[in-house]
Amino acid sequence: MILKGKGTAWLNAAQVALELRLLAQASRGGGVIFKTQYSTSSWCSKVTQSNTTPASNSDKLQALMARVIENAGGWIPFDRFMALALYAPTLGYYSQSIQPIGLSPSSSDFVTAPEMSRFFSQTLARSVLEALDQTQTDEVWEFGAGNGTMAKELLSSLGHRIRRYVIVDVSMSLKERQAQVLAEFKDQVTWVHELPPNFEGVVLGNEVLDAMPIKLLQRTKGVWLERGVSLDPSRENMEWRFEDRESPLRTPLEPEGFHDYLTEIHPQAEAFINTLADRLTKGAVFLIDYGFPEKEYYHPERCQGTLMCHRAHLSDTNPLVDVGLKDITAHVNFSSVALTAQNAGMNVLGYTTQAHFLINSGLLDLVQDASLQDKAMVQKLIAEHEMGELFKVIALGVGEPWEPMGFAHGDRSHTL
Repeated sequence: MILKGKGTAWLNAAQVALELRLLAQASRGGGVIFKTQYSTSSWCSKVTQSNTTPASNSDKLQALMARVIENAGGWIPFDRFMALALYAPTLGYYSQSIQPIGLSPSSSDFVTAPEMSRFFSQTLARSVLEALDQTQTDEVWEFGAGNGTMAKELLSSLGHRIRRYVIVDVSMSLKERQAQVLAEFKDQVTWVHELPPNFEGVVLGNEVLDAMPIKLLQRTKGVWLERGVSLDPSRENMEWRFEDRESPLRTPLEPEGFHDYLTEIHPQAEAFINTLADRLTKGAVFLIDYGFPEKEYYHPERCQGTLMCHRAHLSDTNPLVDVGLKDITAHVNFSSVALTAQNAGMNVLGYTTQAHFLINSGLLDLVQDASLQDKAMVQKLIAEHEMGELFKVIALGVGEPWEPMGFAHGDRSHTL
């Protein structure tokens, strides 16, 4: 799938695969060689699975990244670095045979709402059913399906109201896990490597936008620069360093004040929305993620940005260490998502917090007879100091607008 953005095909997983394949073939003396089938229109590339450990994969990934930087003249923008770190076939974080998602710090790096409580997906199923009925469609398309937990609960709840459940995922190891989890629904579930020119249905993305590569911008003494990555020539061993260069890129909203300011812009996420708008002929889109409206995103006090890394359920802000061994994310600018969708002809059907969305969709009714342990996990989904406030839900629609139940109370579309 080509991600479209203002007339440019942005770097995606297939392009990363092609770039690394050519580098590997061209290298001499100990280069990393891997086989891949690739297509410039493919969202995920088919790759042979590596038998090496994550640590050795990280060394090989960094060697390849060093070649990428050398071939680029000694510097690459951060979004390119992030794409390689996360999605380089067999070597990137999401391409290895690891278990990134789970409740245990000893065997996973982070947890998502569907893994925390089955009631998240069961509640979401109510809004999905409403959307299927409103749009008169019978397919669900999920991007980044994780372990397949949410898909399983949705299929269990809605049965054959979902004629086909389509998963688009860049991780081959996660795809294998999804196939195991969803074995009982094998007649309904399918995986695709590229979007068709046209499709219809309800599109879901839970914590997908935050994993899309972002550009880093640094304002220093009033001058905006793009932050990229280069190799530190003063070090004997391979070591990355940030390097800022002049750039015409700007934030959509100028942060108030004259102080130095580090932040992000999201061309990949905008390209993703443009692609959905171009190809979704009938249906609705629900995107769930952590983030803010534009005014809050570029608040004067948020001068260090939102970039964050996750490993073993611990967080840090340095993506230049343990490359390929941890997740790299940034918060979502939901104003940008909404504006991009509207400019592409879609409707913003609603925007609210995860807590409001789940409660509006009937969460409290579902958990009335739940155990105390289940209720405790549900509380994490909706508590203001947990996931309830930071996580947001935005719904987009094609065609005639309608009012989804998830935004009946507490809709914050006016803040976008």
